[in-house]
Amino acid sequence: MNILDDIKQQYRFGGMNQKLIFWNIGCFLVSLIFYQFSTGRFFFPNWLALSGDVITSVTFPWTYITYAFLHGGLFHLIFNLIVLNFAGRLFQTFFSEKQLLGVYILGAIFSGLAYVLAYWFIFPSYNTILVGASASIMAILFATVTYAPLMTVRLLLIGYVKLWHIATVILILDVLQIGLNNTGGHISHLAGALFGFIFVKLLRQGTDLTKLISKITDFFMGLFSKNKTSKKKYTPFKEIHINKGSRIYKTKTPVYKDKNQRQIDEILDKISRSGYDSLTKEEKEFLFQQKE
Repeated sequence: MNILDDIKQQYRFGGMNQKLIFWNIGCFLVSLIFYQFSTGRFFFPNWLALSGDVITSVTFPWTYITYAFLHGGLFHLIFNLIVLNFAGRLFQTFFSEKQLLGVYILGAIFSGLAYVLAYWFIFPSYNTILVGASASIMAILFATVTYAPLMTVRLLLIGYVKLWHIATVILILDVLQIGLNNTGGHISHLAGALFGFIFVKLLRQGTDLTKLISKITDFFMGLFSKNKTSKKKYTPFKEIHINKGSRIYKTKTPVYKDKNQRQIDEILDKISRSGYDSLTKEEKEFLFQQKE
């Protein structure tokens, strides 16, 4: 199995956190068409990046989501994906994959609104754009912090710390830098953290803000799914008609999984426990051979 096939398998079985990473990488590669090598900068159009101008942002409302999949440079992308991988794994300790996607998207929208409103009321003469997944990642991280602030994590070169310690340091850094540089970015970070907090508080009261996103994604996944045939419901009884009489006997029919299916189930269980990277080369090869 070559590298491309391995990437396809990681995407297929990696879960939502890994899919978000792949989507961000894919969008970055596509966005290279807006990179000007003469200046060494990206020049994103207003119909992709989120503009600080209210009229422009309303004219292109989808930019409240698309900006969260764009990045201003390779190091910007790499840093965000490292934090996304960290925060996403922690988030999925307590929440579902659908909630992870929902918080990512809703966090982007909420932070985008805060960014646009801040520039409308505070910096009306500035014309800026916003790109980056940072606000969505902050929403994911702070949702986890709000739910389990005393959770212990291990950081490289630092050791074991409480999750709320990390959150406090990040918040302080954003507040201190808000008037120095990248003001819009720091505003969106703080808004993302606020949304993560609000999400968990409302969830504990019985309101899941991500349900709407889940319904929309389920609709589109069903619309574009390759396998549109509905599964037949299994019944534990089977009717057998005997020619000699009119009597009908109902007998239990045991269900036996073939060897391949049992092996697939075992591998999928392993992926759900330890991730796709924990598979051996033989297991990856076997999964690839079963692909339709």
